[in-house]
Amino acid sequence: MPGVFSVIIVPDGCRGPEEQYRLEPGHTLRFGRTAPAGNGLTISHPAVACAAGEITATGAFWILTNFSSDQTYIVENPEGAGEHIRVAPGRADAPVPFEFARVRLCAGESRPGCGFDVLAPRHDYLTPADALVGGNPLTGGGRRSGAREGGARLNGSPKDGSASGGSSPDGSPGGGVPIDGASADGASGAADWAFDPFPRPYPLDHTCHYFLVLAALCEASLRAGDTAPAGDATSAPVPDIAELTERLRPVWPDVSPADISWNIDYLRLKLRLRAPDGPENIREALVRFALRFDLVQEGHLAVLEGQLV
Repeated sequence: MPGVFSVIIVPDGCRGPEEQYRLEPGHTLRFGRTAPAGNGLTISHPAVACAAGEITATGAFWILTNFSSDQTYIVENPEGAGEHIRVAPGRADAPVPFEFARVRLCAGESRPGCGFDVLAPRHDYLTPADALVGGNPLTGGGRRSGAREGGARLNGSPKDGSASGGSSPDGSPGGGVPIDGASADGASGAADWAFDPFPRPYPLDHTCHYFLVLAALCEASLRAGDTAPAGDATSAPVPDIAELTERLRPVWPDVSPADISWNIDYLRLKLRLRAPDGPENIREALVRFALRFDLVQEGHLAVLEGQLV
């Protein structure tokens, strides 16, 4: 199974996983025109500083330090319709929240080989609000069954429970300070926001292209009513790359077969599936896994009929 890496750096011209850099939380990778031999990313471009910067992985995001004295780095979110951040010269430890990112080290779009891609597949998402019991959490009165009576907390609170919404010494949720006016016994007024503090076991962002691809993979099985008991088999045919490309073109106009293949590989990586033999088996394995754990349900097929947000 894949390791506990949280960040993957993909250099320009990368031809396979063996040319990627995979960082575990707390590990750092330096990059530049003369990066440390065997222990860094070398970018052979005259506009890149000899020591350009470094990336440090954390559990759910990564930080970028800019060693340059005169170059501003741009970090783009390819899924974010122009969303980006600027990392000024000399900026240390700039946090990057994107699951997918393109780091541009040089100004202008006409300089190939002057950047790299960064993937952060360990992004977590809270379970849906419909897991709450006792009311709508957005209108008040909601309290999740099983949430300890100490008020809601967000994933990632301090482990010692000393901050608001933390966890008790044995690791169970609770013992924190209620938020938005919630009382200690869990009762609250209309301002009570009762979030489920536990992340989804297989976190997927439903606004990303990879979820579009997964939904299209599972569409035939779901429309046929095939729930694949225990995730062992699917009776409906699994679409191939060409069929997926045509199916997604109405909602993803510039999609290409290469885009589909890349997202299928990324889904296998994100869901930590073993690499099966052959591309056809990868698609079938993804469908079995998604149906077994309800990662794609019939209601999710609506994304195939509308634009990504």
